[in-house]
Amino acid sequence: MNFLEERILKDGIVKEGNVLKVDSFLNHQMDVELFNQMGEEFKRRFKGRNINKILTIEASGIGIACVAAIHFGVPVVFAKKSKSINIDGDMYIADVESFTHKCKNQVIVSKKFIGENDHVLLIDDFLANGCALQGLISIVNQAGGTVEGIGIAIEKGFQSGGQIIRNLGYHLESLAIVDSMNAETGEIEFRKQ
Repeated sequence: MNFLEERILKDGIVKEGNVLKVDSFLNHQMDVELFNQMGEEFKRRFKGRNINKILTIEASGIGIACVAAIHFGVPVVFAKKSKSINIDGDMYIADVESFTHKCKNQVIVSKKFIGENDHVLLIDDFLANGCALQGLISIVNQAGGTVEGIGIAIEKGFQSGGQIIRNLGYHLESLAIVDSMNAETGEIEFRKQ
């Protein structure tokens, strides 16, 4: 069992509807030392990849991506879920559906931050159905860049997202893959990696 699986067992809460609540350390209150361990592990798993940029999606992926970026020595770009007045110029736009929020959003990245010479590592907190990742992949593809890999903190292995992304041929590394969870008992079973 790895450090993230141990933390999920210690502080994660299983809720009805296949929800794993990890807000005490991952996506509301953030344990930065845990993020540092995650960044080190992503660096190890993507060793030798030519990565010059990390791309994530607001909001929960930003903290993990920023700490990981320190280990890679690269900047972070995050896709915004709504257009604001301070985003100007041409933009890449992709449609994504959120498992957590049960809604569709357009995500936006300014064309000045991702281009054809970029070798991008995608990072996010959760992978469920894969829609957010497919949106980020679309943005990198629109830019003519290369997706060098995808780093996920927690993958819900019982949902289709991981298999879809792997079937597309991407190098996907999830630090913890939950194969099953039971809201009644609180039990969580992880995939052996």
